[in-house]
Amino acid sequence: MLPPYKTKMVEAVKTLTKKERIRKIRKAGYNLFFLKSEDVAVDLLTDSGTGAMSQEQWAALMRADESYAGSSSFLRLEKTIQKILGFPFVIPAHQGRGAESVFNKILVKAGDIITGNSPFDTTRAHIENRGGKIIDCTCKDAFSSKNLFEFKGNVDLKKLEKTLKRYRNKIAYVLLTITCNSVGGQPVSLENIKAVSKLCRQYKTPLFFDIARFAENSYFIKERKRKYKNWPIKEIVKETMKCADGVLMSAKKDALANMGGFIAVRNKELYEKLAPQAILMEGFLNYGGMSGRDMETVAQGLYEGIDENYLRYRTEQTKYLGESLHALGAPVIRPIGGHAVYVIADKFLPHIAWDKFPAHALAIALYIEGGIRGVEIGSIMEGRDPQTGENRKARQEFLRLAIPRRVYTKEHLDYVIEIFKTLINNKNKIRGVKFKYESPILRHFSSRFSLI
Repeated sequence: MLPPYKTKMVEAVKTLTKKERIRKIRKAGYNLFFLKSEDVAVDLLTDSGTGAMSQEQWAALMRADESYAGSSSFLRLEKTIQKILGFPFVIPAHQGRGAESVFNKILVKAGDIITGNSPFDTTRAHIENRGGKIIDCTCKDAFSSKNLFEFKGNVDLKKLEKTLKRYRNKIAYVLLTITCNSVGGQPVSLENIKAVSKLCRQYKTPLFFDIARFAENSYFIKERKRKYKNWPIKEIVKETMKCADGVLMSAKKDALANMGGFIAVRNKELYEKLAPQAILMEGFLNYGGMSGRDMETVAQGLYEGIDENYLRYRTEQTKYLGESLHALGAPVIRPIGGHAVYVIADKFLPHIAWDKFPAHALAIALYIEGGIRGVEIGSIMEGRDPQTGENRKARQEFLRLAIPRRVYTKEHLDYVIEIFKTLINNKNKIRGVKFKYESPILRHFSSRFSLI
């Protein structure tokens, strides 16, 4: 389909030889986070903060008010969040994990339980760092590669109610991640969201959303549920947000910005508890670790992120890559999610045991073969059990290929597809990996590895 935008600025990309790439990845300790961006031909490591901004965002950046207090840029951001999402109280943060740090410092204490669908890596780390425990109530359909259920991010309502009933006095809050990154960027249906909200009210438990990709989730609701075909995206967003007590957002995703985040809540008393911690950890309440320029780009990007033409192209681009890899015989999570394609590495490389980390092995092979950078979403990212110290086995070993917003063309994706053809023909030559140095926290970011 025709892209709903045109290119105004370009960045030169160079492609190293295979021999050079082998040298670069070895020097990086076989950790793709340590590669220099200039040594990557197509960068699918993450969609977080890696998108291209619009001319309207660049124009907004130039009018930024960098005042420490009373910034007009913050007031514009606050008004935008109130209008689009409907929450009256807004606390800015430098990015999503800043919001998570402030939020969990206030809401989670040792022994508390947080439940909902699968949280992502930094969310899990912040909760466990506070001594909290996560009970995952994601629906069983999410973990079936053959099942084509369209809302694999849904919560198993029976399991959730059982958890709420059993741990009634220990649950700090319920968290819905929309879309659900850890299970393949899969959406949560509005019916499921409403049912979760009803259970939370019944058991007097607060419900919060991680809304890094709320616009993509809303688009899937519109496309996959006949009931909402004629609903504008902004109305689906409002209907979704009515169900929550508050939200946390990394604005580096669906707000189309390179930096930023926030907490937005309905309850003034909760806001007043969070506010002092935010000042301590992030900065004053009128900037929260962001420059005025950042706040302007987020405010503008929130509007652009819910544009239906943009969302249609965004999701179709991801679908094109995913379905093309599926047609080659590469096992991928289907239906394809909004922001990334998830290759099921333990099926792609059945000769590599889970504790030899097949998804990371595949990521290394993809870089060596074509200079393409992806990321492991599997047992490395799962980390170790805080109580036993043992490696946690992921339910599935994913190689995630996250597509930056408004950056790559069809030709870039066709190149990725061609490289996968080569990998499929030579997959038996790919070797597992082991730790050479293991970082104690969020180990996938800064550990080093060696090939087995």
